[in-house]
Amino acid sequence: MARIRMLSAEEFPASLADLVGAGTKTPLELGNIRFYAHRPELAEAYVRFMAELRRPGLLPRRLVELVRLRVAFHNQCRSCMAVRYADGAADGVDEGLVCQLATPDESPDLTPAERAALRFADRLATDHLSIDDATIDDLREHFDEAGIVELGMNVAAFVGYGRLSMALDMVEELPDRYRAPSGALVTPWDDGGADDAVLLGGPVAQE
Repeated sequence: MARIRMLSAEEFPASLADLVGAGTKTPLELGNIRFYAHRPELAEAYVRFMAELRRPGLLPRRLVELVRLRVAFHNQCRSCMAVRYADGAADGVDEGLVCQLATPDESPDLTPAERAALRFADRLATDHLSIDDATIDDLREHFDEAGIVELGMNVAAFVGYGRLSMALDMVEELPDRYRAPSGALVTPWDDGGADDAVLLGGPVAQE
């Protein structure tokens, strides 16, 4: 059970409800906005920020979705691992590719740029003090500085907001395997992931 009360769409202020299209969204699609709605001004700023991150930019949506799921594993954010975004799926992220996130440097189907982005994401999520000039030089082989900034801001959002979602324990509507007891290791690439994953289309997110 969530550790603070999730507000229903009917409890959202009109401006927030309009911004997220609350009348057409399921509770799962509204995700962590149901927490953030306790502070609607911050919730609205969050929605705008995440929508801007999801707008087409320098990075392929496939790369962003792969990075998001790898960070979700490190965070053990169940709600983040359970969802897939339609734009990533349309750009080639299927469950076979998600399974290769278990050992990305050994994956035959990830590009060199995707592997570099995932190495950076791993470090930022688990050992940010180890990031050095060589880490950034690894990225420079595939991305210009604007691309590195875009990648970093995406990973930072996934790390921070994903950890908050995990801390608040938003799991009630998730498929059974993502509702494992606290402390049990969950991954987005277990057998059966294709059947369990929930496809979302818009920018209202779990992170």
